[in-house]
Formats: sequence, structure tokens, C-alpha cells
Amino acid sequence: MTTTTAAPASGGSADEAAETRRSARSGVAGLIGAATSGLFGFVLAVVITRSYGTVGSGAFFAAIGVVTVAAGVSSLGAETGTMWSLPRRRTGPDGDAARVLPVALLPPLVVATLVAAVGIAASDRLAPRLLTGSGAAGPPLLALTFAAVPVVVATTVLLAALRCVRPIRAYVAVQFFLLPVARPVLVGVAALVGGGLLAGMTGWLVPAAVALIACLALVAGPLGVARGARLRPDARDWRTFWGFALPRAASAAIDAASMWVGVLMTAALAGQADAGVFGAVGRYILAGQLAMQGLRVAVSPQLSRLLGRGQPGAAAAVHRHLTTWGLVLSWPVYLLLAVFGLAFLQLFGPEFTAGSTAMTVLAVAMLVNTGVGNVQSLLLMGGRSGLHLAATVAGLAVNVTLGLLLIPGHGATGAAVAWACGIATENLTAAACARAVFRQPLVDRAMARAAAVTVAGVGAAALVGVLAGGRGIPGLLVAVAVLAVGCVGMLTVARVRRGLREIMDQIRGRDTGPAPAAGAAPTSTPRGR
Repeated sequence: MTTTTAAPASGGSADEAAETRRSARSGVAGLIGAATSGLFGFVLAVVITRSYGTVGSGAFFAAIGVVTVAAGVSSLGAETGTMWSLPRRRTGPDGDAARVLPVALLPPLVVATLVAAVGIAASDRLAPRLLTGSGAAGPPLLALTFAAVPVVVATTVLLAALRCVRPIRAYVAVQFFLLPVARPVLVGVAALVGGGLLAGMTGWLVPAAVALIACLALVAGPLGVARGARLRPDARDWRTFWGFALPRAASAAIDAASMWVGVLMTAALAGQADAGVFGAVGRYILAGQLAMQGLRVAVSPQLSRLLGRGQPGAAAAVHRHLTTWGLVLSWPVYLLLAVFGLAFLQLFGPEFTAGSTAMTVLAVAMLVNTGVGNVQSLLLMGGRSGLHLAATVAGLAVNVTLGLLLIPGHGATGAAVAWACGIATENLTAAACARAVFRQPLVDRAMARAAAVTVAGVGAAALVGVLAGGRGIPGLLVAVAVLAVGCVGMLTVARVRRGLREIMDQIRGRDTGPAPAAGAAPTSTPRGR
């Protein structure tokens, strides 16, 4: 494999500051897309729960869980392998990047086709166990779900390639706009015309096929596929790619299954109604994580490039910088979810409020997740997929073990406690591994200050909301109003206004002055993809 290399930079903090500026501009695009995806993910959850009730939505969420887990297993880690490999290769008709496509796509598609065939053949026997309460619609719903697995797998891998070969706005348009916007629209139309679970799931799956076509069209040009680029890989291409990706295959399946294992276990051990409640809670929890996901996909190719060039200091600086961004953006969401879980679940319907305790438990766990940042990306883009696998296995083992013990007696709350402990185990293990491998600080004073200010500000607003209106919707509205007033008040501070002006100038590509020190608070924005 031909790899672009360079000697480690000797510029130290100057190089690190330049890389944090480069990463932040990409991060802005990722955050905008993640915010849109989160909003429409919430809309989708409302559409599903309002249209199908607790039992029906439990079956719907379980079907989504089946395709998510099956696609995660079948992908074999190829999407992460693509994200790791392509930034280290040359694109264009004379480059070697196009050879990654058949290496990354063929094995996952073979596995996905086998999984789909077996799942369709066994749908009559599996549906009563996995989709309890779906009735006669269960077997065809499960068969449709399995039939879509190869499409979802191909889309997943090509989205990773798209992120590497096009500016981030192309990835954002497909992953964070096309998919999340189209799904609630199509599911809602299916429900409005009286369609059952099968029609609703079709509405959820169709956007994946459209995204697949869009990705093929967008990836072919930069790779030079239509201009004579070589597509036939050699033996070394296969060894290099899958030597990295195979350990990731298992951890990718665990990542994809993190929430859905809980949904499926809850359905089997406590009933479909509890599974519906847990699925609704999980929708909020995953929506709050989208800021970190947006930042991760924005900078993963950059991390691969830096670590491939032997610049762990610059990579760690990018990590610290964007972790601070993610913390400031994600912690207010999770703190509000922890305090006002009852209010958020009331939006789904009164039958879902039983999940308020589960919401609080998981929101606290996600403070740990977002607080350590995208340490998994550091490990993966540094080629340490084996260590990442060890962390995810540890988290899954805790999740499943505690789930078997707690779900039968405590339903959705037991599933939440199990998943929360799994989240904490995985993230703390990954953070310890990343610190030991790269020997770079992953936390700095700027992150600590940002955490303290965020907790103090949101905590004060939440306290006012609880005292004024309780933990229901009135209290939530009061807390949000207090936060909004506080944010407006911050704009009267000259230092805050000056920092915002610098951020906006740098997002537009204007250099406003000396580069900030590495690890500084996120007040600079880079150029770059």
C-alpha cells in the first residue's frame, strides 16, 4: 500500500494550534448536521410512538434494532477501515485509493447477503420472539428488515468513503440531512394513510437506498473510477485493510448493538411495552450524542493523517479541542434530560412516563461518555483497533450481565442501569488505553473549566425550573427560559462578544490573529475539510 508520510513536525504547539484550527471548521459543519439529525430523530420517535403506541412502537423499535445490529455485524468494521485507509492514500485516476473500494465492500456484502437470506428464511420462527405484539405483521416485517441489510451495509461503507474523498458538506448532506429528514416524513405518510407496521418500516428503509445511490455518484468522481483508476486490489491491499478492520468488526457490531441489545433483551425478558418505553428513552439519549458524532466524523480523516505521519501531539490537541466543544454542547442536553426526563417523555404520551427514572440514569452515564470525548476515534485512527475491541467487549459484558439480572424485575429501568454501566466501562477503558498508547494529555484545564461552568449554569437553571414548575413540562419550559436569558446576558460581556467575533471570522476563513495555545478553549476555527 502506498502511504503518504512525512517526518514528525518539530513545530510543536504551532503545529498543534494549526491542526485545531483546521479541525474546528470541519467540526462546525458536523455539528450543524448533527443538530439537524438530532431534531429529526426526535421527530421520528414522536411519529412512531404516537402512531403505533407502546406495543406497536416496541415492535417498530425492535425491527430497527434488528437491522441495525445485523448491519453492524455484517459490515465487519469496513466503514472504520475505509475511514482509516483512504486518508493515507492518493485519490484520482493515477492514485491507489480506488483499490480500497472492492476490498472494503465485497466481504461485507457477501456476509450481509447470507445474513439476509438466513433471516428471511427464519422470519416465521423469529418474529414471535423478536417482535412480540406485532401479530400477523411480524413475519413479513422481519423479512423486510433482513432483506434491507445488504443495502444498509453498502450505504454505511460508502458514507465512510464519501467523508474521506469529498468536503464534509457532502457527507453532512447525505448522513445528517437526507436520511433523518426523509424517514419521519415517509413513516408519517405511511401512518396517515392507515399503513401498519410493514408500511412504516418501508418508509424507514427507503431513504437508505436513496442514500446508497447518492454515495455511489459522489464517491466515483474523486476516486477516478470513471477515468481509468485501478480497481483491482493486490494481496497487500487485502492484508493491510483487513488486518486493521477485522478487530474492528466485532467492536462495530457491539457499537451498533449498544442500545438495541437493551431493547431486544427488554422485549424478551419484560415484554414489548417495556421495550417500547426503553426504546423511546434511548431515542433521546442517542439524540443527545449527535454532537459528538458530528465532531467524530468531521475529524476522523484528519486524525488518521496526523497519526499516520507520527504527530500524536497534534492529534491529541485536536481531540482536546473538540472534546471541549462536545462537552459544552452535549452536557446541557443531558443535564436537562436527567432532571426533566418526565417532561420529555410526556411528549411521547402518558404511557411512556414510566421511563423517567431510566432517562435520568442514562443521561448521567452519557455525561461520562461525552466527557472523555472521542477517545475511540483516537484508538481506531491510530490503528489500535484491538484495544478498541477490548474496551467495547468490556462494556458489552457489563451491559448483558447486568441486563440479565435487572431487566426481569425492573423492566426498562433495569435495562437503563445495565446500559449505563456498560457505557461507563467502555469509555473509561478506552480513555485509559488511549492515554497509555499515545502518551499525550487528553484532558486540560480548559476542559475542566468548561465542565464546571456548564454544570453550574445548567444546574442553576434546572433548579429554578424544578422549584417553579416541578419536573414536568412547565418546569422544563422555565429552565429553558432561564438558560436562554442567561445566554443572552452573556452576550453583554465584552470578552464573550470578542470571542464570538473571532469564531465567526475564522469559520469564514479569516485569520484574526495569533494561533491559540494547544488545548485552549474552542475559540478558533480552522480551514480545512
